[in-house]
Amino acid sequence: MRNDSKRVEGAAEELGGKIRGGFGKLIGNEQMQVSGKVCELEGAAKQLAAKAAERVQVNMVKFVGAVTYRVGAMIENEHPRIESRAQVSLCKVSRDSQR
Repeated sequence: MRNDSKRVEGAAEELGGKIRGGFGKLIGNEQMQVSGKVCELEGAAKQLAAKAAERVQVNMVKFVGAVTYRVGAMIENEHPRIESRAQVSLCKVSRDSQR
């Protein structure tokens, strides 16, 4: 499952929990309120986990790009250096579009 779909799933679960908790409060059912709050927090946690996974992915691409760039510089080969710059640029564009 992609991080985007995990974030959407988490948002839906969080919203469902808010609705369930609000309905429980409306009818005076404490157990339903607590259950709603649990779902709400689980949804928020799923969203945070997906965001963290995206950050790890972005940082790995940056790291690999930096290593590739330095290896290219050490062996005096321009191709790896250009390729690593392209990876880092794509990573920045991808991260900016997800905000």
